[in-house]
Amino acid sequence: MNDTIFALATARGRAGVAVIRISGPAAVEAATRLAGAVPDPRQAALRVLRGADGAAIDRGLVLYFPKGASFTGENVVELQVHGSPAVVAALSRELGAMPGLRMAEAGEFTRRAFENGCMDLAQVEGLADLIDAETDRQRAQALRMLSGALGQRAEVWRADLLRAAALLEATIDFADEEVPVDVSDEVRGLIDRCRASLAAEIEGARAAERVRDGFEVAIVGPPNVGKSTLLNALARREAALTSEIAGTTRDVIEVRMDLEGLPVTLVDTAGLRETEDHVERLGVERARSRAAEADLRVILTEPGQPPAIEPAEEDIVTPAKADLHGDGISGLTGQGIDALVAAVVSRLEARVAHSPVATRERHRQAMLAAVEALETARDGLAQGPDRYDICAEDLRSAIRALESLTGRIDVENVLGEIFASFCIGK
Repeated sequence: MNDTIFALATARGRAGVAVIRISGPAAVEAATRLAGAVPDPRQAALRVLRGADGAAIDRGLVLYFPKGASFTGENVVELQVHGSPAVVAALSRELGAMPGLRMAEAGEFTRRAFENGCMDLAQVEGLADLIDAETDRQRAQALRMLSGALGQRAEVWRADLLRAAALLEATIDFADEEVPVDVSDEVRGLIDRCRASLAAEIEGARAAERVRDGFEVAIVGPPNVGKSTLLNALARREAALTSEIAGTTRDVIEVRMDLEGLPVTLVDTAGLRETEDHVERLGVERARSRAAEADLRVILTEPGQPPAIEPAEEDIVTPAKADLHGDGISGLTGQGIDALVAAVVSRLEARVAHSPVATRERHRQAMLAAVEALETARDGLAQGPDRYDICAEDLRSAIRALESLTGRIDVENVLGEIFASFCIGK
């Protein structure tokens, strides 16, 4: 990372302000060529930015963040200029012509922050999620990741397992009067505490992933029961074609929505019935498949008729076309819409009630691998001191799995724990 990179940090196109970020060993020199002088660290200064020929390009603010106190951990200079495509292009040409400078690759500023120890891998993922957040719940969850919540929790697990491994290693290699003769109870307690905490986090990881990616709620029922009308009412636009002719909807129609801060994709499906029409039959098969995969189903029924599919425990079953029959819900008049939305939100909120910090399948798999290693270690511990060496290796496997959460790999700290706890080699 000896080269210096630069890029537009704000969205392309016309805007009130554009920010060009420069990071690397030549950042200050490059900014000095443009601005004549760089202000003191973290102090904004108004400067005229000039090209190599001395002609003014624009007037804007220059900010300097020194190495070790910047986003990337390197010297960083930010140019806040007028958001004109012409200004951005001219400054980019000037920077690109300077020796040792090049345009940054996608995500390279964040990668440098990770490689310089300014962010762990989970925080990098949290930053990406924050940028992509569309709802308030997604924003809050991503911000929790970006703040290092997963890394902090992983560090607690890691510290417990380092302690457990250190106890076993001390028993194996450094047994003397200063080392406890039987460490199995303490090791078992550390393993059980870590395993229980991991299990709770794993249980909520799928729900957290759904907050990030979005929940899917399928509207199902027989033909001409009002599914598309309900979808349009919820979306507040004509997202689906409606008709009095049964079987109008033959394919899946999706609408992305924000329900009380939760990202939800509403899925309108083909009416469920037996049919000889080949195209409609394919639509019915696809409807059944999407309904089975959905996180929640809103099942509309005809008055006095059973549901078209067997409802799961949390599914919402309600009579349709209340404007004609009085009870239930009506997408045409809006009757029951607020209650339906509240019921959907309540069921989805319950799934994310304990605010897990692991939000990706990668996190869940790493934690599952750690739990599996801990279970093996606990079984080995029960077999006595002759298995302690294998048990210690299982603990190291669990530690490595947890280190993959944040991109941290450092098994030498096991020895550090031994020396700190037992004064080995004093």
